[in-house]
Amino acid sequence: MEGVRRQAGAAGRAGWAVRAVDGVRRDAGAVGRAARAAVRGPGRERDLVVQSLKAAAAALLAWLVAGVWLGDPLALMAPWVALVLVQSTVYSSLVQGARQFTAICAGTLLASAAQALTDDTTGALALSIPVLMLLANWPRFGDQGVYAATTALFTLASGTVSASAVGHRVGQAALGAVIGVAVNALVLPPIHLRDVRENLAALPRQAGDVLHAVAADLRENTWDTRAWLSASSRLERRLETLRAARRWSRESLRLTWGPLRALHRVPREALPPADEDERCGRLTGHVTALIRTLAVAADDNRTPAPPDSRALTAYARLLELIGDACHAEGDRLLNGGTPCSADGRTERQRRELHGRLQEELREHAGQGASRTAVLGTLLLQAENLWAEAVPDARGQ
Repeated sequence: MEGVRRQAGAAGRAGWAVRAVDGVRRDAGAVGRAARAAVRGPGRERDLVVQSLKAAAAALLAWLVAGVWLGDPLALMAPWVALVLVQSTVYSSLVQGARQFTAICAGTLLASAAQALTDDTTGALALSIPVLMLLANWPRFGDQGVYAATTALFTLASGTVSASAVGHRVGQAALGAVIGVAVNALVLPPIHLRDVRENLAALPRQAGDVLHAVAADLRENTWDTRAWLSASSRLERRLETLRAARRWSRESLRLTWGPLRALHRVPREALPPADEDERCGRLTGHVTALIRTLAVAADDNRTPAPPDSRALTAYARLLELIGDACHAEGDRLLNGGTPCSADGRTERQRRELHGRLQEELREHAGQGASRTAVLGTLLLQAENLWAEAVPDARGQ
């Protein structure tokens, strides 16, 4: 028995080692891919490298100004503030700078007042830190409120609490804020336009992938509803990512000097209008509704019943046509093309399949309400999908 336990323990340790090596290998591979992407051309990876280098440069510049040029032996506050204020947008840098500067002033003043009242470092910490941590949760501070407490710790730990010391720290914070915001605004200002186009184009392409997968399962009569629902959830998350990217793109253009945008590596063509976001949102909603209808029809404990195999085969072909149109629409959005109608052959096939499914619907009407309701709902959702996937198809 003891030998079996030792063998089990050795096997467990060996398995842990294998998993650890695999994890390190995956992480190293991800780092390598990100590095190659940053070198290869503009993208999220290169933007991350640029922002990181800008933050480091801002901190170094603040140190040179405060510690070398001004000769401050404790020039910590300026590079610290400059480092954290190189945010993802210029507008965010200004807002966060104002919040952080206010938090630093509050921490410095409250710590100094507590030191003057107690004349003891421990007592001043006990008196000021709880109040500052409660103040850090004030929504006006955002995520910068914690700097009030950390500034109080630095102030009291330094052992020099006086009016001149308070003014000195506040001045250092202001210097770092100015340098951080200036570097972010004047050196390759961050402009997030690329993510909008990429996520917008990915939505119809991903919707097309989902429709193709559903069509293949219907043709083979394998109703993998769990996989369909999972794919639908990923599509909805992509829609949320698009909305967040659109908000970031608008914010990144605020307070950004026009001539500097020309020097930045952003797409020159205009972004697709926000109406495209709404259209792709409706497309996502129709895909979700379609999958939920199929999931209900596949549930043996529910009243609605799926259509017969002949109708499902025709419907699968119709979903494939719509999926192809979604892929074409995704390519158009990515490359900045103009909306176009479906070609004549595709439109004829769609009309033929639509007519065939309407005939099936009339036949199902004589077989019971449950099958008729499901097929009618599926047919309506296919029409909605086609209208959103092919913008010029409305009214056809």
